[in-house]
Amino acid sequence: MTMTVHEEGMRKSWIWMAVLAVISLIGGVLALFNPFAATLAATMMAGWVFALLGIVQIFQAFQVQGWGGFIWALLFGLLSLIVGGSLIFNPLAGMISLTLLVAVLFIATGVVKIMYSFSLRPVTGWGWVLFSGLVSLVLGVMILADFPASAASILGILLGVELISNGVLFLFVALGLRNLR
Repeated sequence: MTMTVHEEGMRKSWIWMAVLAVISLIGGVLALFNPFAATLAATMMAGWVFALLGIVQIFQAFQVQGWGGFIWALLFGLLSLIVGGSLIFNPLAGMISLTLLVAVLFIATGVVKIMYSFSLRPVTGWGWVLFSGLVSLVLGVMILADFPASAASILGILLGVELISNGVLFLFVALGLRNLR
């Protein structure tokens, strides 16, 4: 069977996907070995993203003359810039804020998944949704139970797990692309 040009290009790109896998896996392992440094890096990265978003939003607000939403776009940009600046210039406090936000998000998504699972009860596999909701809920409670001490490491641990998960994903995609025929 002949490959299309698109498929041939995908097959040839497997090495780049493998490189991404290795970088992601190494980054994940390093993050797990030093969760505090990874948490600090994640906080700083979030700060720079918020700051950049704020600058772009402020710039965009001034691009449209006579726009009724100007003040709201400007305020959104200023708020994003302030949040970014506070994370950049006070990353330890930012770690605490972001960890609290993560804990609340885990609890909220846990509760939503649990409620969703009950609505799926006639469907096969609804128990996995319930299990996922319980895991999210327990993780959120565990983070809050050790708060604020958990702020020093939890974001780095989550970053490490995410990087390793992405590395495994990239590795399997790379192997699949390499074997594309």
